[in-house]
Amino acid sequence: MQGQLPPLGRMYEVGAGDSRSEGRQLMLHRSGSGGPAVVLLPGAGLVGLDFLNIQAGAAQFTTSVLYDRAGTGWSDPATLPRTPNEVTDELRELLRAAGTPGPYLLVGHSLGAFYARRYAQRFPDEVAGLLLLDPGHEDIHTYMPEEVAGMSDQLKRDPDTLPDRLTDEQIRLAREQWAQLYARWPTEVREQLIKHNLASWRTAFVEVLNFETEVYEELRGGGALPDVPLTVLTAGGTNPYWAQFMPEKLLREAHDGLRSLHAAMAAAVPRGEHHEVAGASHQYLHIEHRDAVLDALRELHAKA
Repeated sequence: MQGQLPPLGRMYEVGAGDSRSEGRQLMLHRSGSGGPAVVLLPGAGLVGLDFLNIQAGAAQFTTSVLYDRAGTGWSDPATLPRTPNEVTDELRELLRAAGTPGPYLLVGHSLGAFYARRYAQRFPDEVAGLLLLDPGHEDIHTYMPEEVAGMSDQLKRDPDTLPDRLTDEQIRLAREQWAQLYARWPTEVREQLIKHNLASWRTAFVEVLNFETEVYEELRGGGALPDVPLTVLTAGGTNPYWAQFMPEKLLREAHDGLRSLHAAMAAAVPRGEHHEVAGASHQYLHIEHRDAVLDALRELHAKA
């Protein structure tokens, strides 16, 4: 957690020479060798070590990197939410500080997919391929039923309305769920990751507060993606958060819209592919269906 040494990886300083900001220590863990290097960009509320299974698998065939954005995980604090430009500038400097040369295979999950696409827009020569795991998109409402757009205020959670702490029962259930999810993680990593999740569960809601303003705006105005291999994986299971607010028929239509969006994202580039991972959940697609993610990553690596 912030202020403590991570159970894996090491800390690197970035931003020390930037007059706009103070230097920050960011966590990065790297293993494997060769290129292009795989770089994992977590979704909102997740951290680098949530992707340790993918990082370790990718390290079997290339250099593989996970990290924590500032304001998350074991990296130094930062005011959230942040813009894609801020996040991609930081990531670029971190990779250089860690001596990890490009080009990169960027693996972006959910919010991390926005950041991966923005990196590719801004630094196209440094990207060899993109793997987007159940990504969001600035044009998502175009693909959703009208009723979903009308429910946007319900679907967004104001952090100020969240409780100050989890109940004992919520903590117990969360611990059980995470213990199962991280069963294959090393014991020390698993315990620290669960402790972090219990302390930082609000982060997921704060990181997405600027979705419909700064994030969407930067992506819309950012230009085309480079001509590199791109794969979009859709989580084919039911989104449990959406299910709290939508009747079954509307939920099916919303998922159909998401599939159409992801297919359009893949079709928008010359070497794009779209695949659905049956039964996968949005939040933990990469844990519950590790092999599907690694298979897609190996194919991308071969093409790159």
